[in-house]
Amino acid sequence: MRVTRCGRICIGKRKINLSQVFAGQILGIREVEDAIWLVSFLNYDLGFFDNKEDRVEPAKNPFAPEQV
Repeated sequence: MRVTRCGRICIGKRKINLSQVFAGQILGIREVEDAIWLVSFLNYDLGFFDNKEDRVEPAKNPFAPEQV
């Protein structure tokens, strides 16, 4: 799914806000549970959205340092 110039992905009439950083890029969208979708860019999971929210909630940061 391609991100619009204003930083959204459009699913039907729904507009899911992401970031203008991804403008023009192609993202992967995959349903992981009933009505919950995972948004990915390249090999990185960006976050999740559901039917209630029109924005993506962040996934775990793969670059975060390990806690000791």
